[in-house]
Amino acid sequence: MSQESWINGLLPDAIAHLIKCRECPRAANTESGLNLAGKKAVCRVLDELISILFPGCHGHGPARAADLDAELRHQLCGTALALKGQIRRALEYQCTIDDCEDCNRCEQKAEEAVAVLIQQIPEIQDLLQHDIDAAYEGDPAARSTMEVVMSYPGVYAVIVHRIAHVLYSQHIPLIPRIMSEHAHSVTGIDIHPGAQIGHGFFIDHGTGVVIGETCEIGDHVKLYQGVTLGALSFEKDEHGHLVKGIKRHPNLGDHVVIYAGATLLGGQTHIGHHSVIGGNVWLTHSVPPGSKVYNQQPRPHIRQADGSWSIANGEWNDPGAGI
Repeated sequence: MSQESWINGLLPDAIAHLIKCRECPRAANTESGLNLAGKKAVCRVLDELISILFPGCHGHGPARAADLDAELRHQLCGTALALKGQIRRALEYQCTIDDCEDCNRCEQKAEEAVAVLIQQIPEIQDLLQHDIDAAYEGDPAARSTMEVVMSYPGVYAVIVHRIAHVLYSQHIPLIPRIMSEHAHSVTGIDIHPGAQIGHGFFIDHGTGVVIGETCEIGDHVKLYQGVTLGALSFEKDEHGHLVKGIKRHPNLGDHVVIYAGATLLGGQTHIGHHSVIGGNVWLTHSVPPGSKVYNQQPRPHIRQADGSWSIANGEWNDPGAGI
């Protein structure tokens, strides 16, 4: 018996099922169907956009100063055309989901969306410069802004968000979410492309941060790792289906700081400007400007080498007391 013979008998049923699945336009991406761009193709365009925003910093080598204008022009043109094609395919796919009539406007909508993104590149760069400065000034371990740009996961996640948010605001399906989930997979930071985020935004460390779709975040806000800005509950219609497009996530005012592990939930939860939310706080209601919200400080018991016990305020207890 050959090494392949044992599996040959298993293949026909599996292949027949897979072929049937490929004929479903909502479950497969084939050249005979809508031919959506793959995830890697979208991420490739995203990488190109980031290298355009930061020439030489996120590529494979330094940018050439002598012909930087021509190089950027060539790179931007190719990236814009590639992105336009992917957006058109995403729009065509969404039309099948929405049972859209054949309006023949997907090409035009894709062109308009890319045009808006290109026109907003100066604004995106300005926003990101404020974000980079906030990261550098907010982290005593940072040695330079270039270190922040090239290595900080929180900054990378925000860069991706600034790009994805522009496309989301143009009602482009699929592409913004692929971009944000790519950043999520790379950094552990989950920012929905719909979130509205002001300038000077800094996520320190970052792992485990979640920012929901309808969050509105002011200027000069700082989050630490493990912070969740999420939904308190999910409203359903009379048929039991989730209601989409409603306000579900908190708002943060300017100059808010939220420490590690805090969870803020609900669309009616507003955190006033210049407030501080302590670590591991669970908050489902609004607080006024200038608030400081902390959990009650725990008093850990520490057993010493001689068998005696101490507590946080420095008093000594009889070994075994209260144990």
